[in-house]
Amino acid sequence: MNRPLTGGGAEDDPHRVDPAVDGRPVAVEERVVTKPARTSAAAAFALAFGVAALVCVLIVILSPVGLVLGIVGLILGVLGLRAARRVGITGKGVAIAGLVLSALAIVISIAFAAGMVTVLNNDNAVDRIEQQIDKMRDKLPDHVEVPQP
Repeated sequence: MNRPLTGGGAEDDPHRVDPAVDGRPVAVEERVVTKPARTSAAAAFALAFGVAALVCVLIVILSPVGLVLGIVGLILGVLGLRAARRVGITGKGVAIAGLVLSALAIVISIAFAAGMVTVLNNDNAVDRIEQQIDKMRDKLPDHVEVPQP
């Protein structure tokens, strides 16, 4: 049954060929409807956590929060990569971007923490910082008048 059907074949038969008006067979166009691929939720969250972690690390005072967000983003990125291997799920690039941003945030946070520990354990550096603070405090005016409306 490899030959094309004409006329009375089943409507859903992919081998069906309808006769044209002039007697030549015309192939019937068949459309395959597929479900669109879904992006992995873990990959999307990995990217969001990676961006948030990097922003928090660059705002120096929120560096510990950025470290925690970076670790969560790293875990979600790995889960997103695993999920992207399955059929019908995309997001490999999103997961990789989340992994990169999270790893970058973790590295910057650890470097910042190491730098702070190094500076604070160095007595000469702490003395210089205290001297700079005292100089700035001496430059402040003793009395400030606020104009009244």
